[in-house]
Amino acid sequence: MLSPTADTIRLFLHVLAAAVWVGGQFALAGIVPTLRREAPEATRVVARAFARVAWPAFALVVITGLWNIAEVDVTNTDTAYQVTLMLKITLAILSGVFAAVHAAGRSKLTIALGGSLGGLCALGAMFLGILLTSGT
Repeated sequence: MLSPTADTIRLFLHVLAAAVWVGGQFALAGIVPTLRREAPEATRVVARAFARVAWPAFALVVITGLWNIAEVDVTNTDTAYQVTLMLKITLAILSGVFAAVHAAGRSKLTIALGGSLGGLCALGAMFLGILLTSGT
């Protein structure tokens, strides 16, 4: 068996947290319409329960993301890598911002836009993260 390294642990934690953040959003997007129909009062309770898991996962994504950047000599990478990295960081930040807008939303429009844009940005950031690892 191969031995784990700090790099594999760092990447594992980053992917695990991203899976919770991104996958959880998409799982809720599939569950909430049915929940709203069958038990409307439970929707808010489920959302708060998910937030207790999702926000720490997002924090872990940010921490391990910074750790990832610290481990790569970005000055020794090509421009395409740097642009992809900056776009990934931007999408990850926007994912958190839009999720916060969704959570704080008071109108159907802000809740819908925040959730939709947050999920799409999270998905884009995850894709670009995979692209970055395949390009090294």
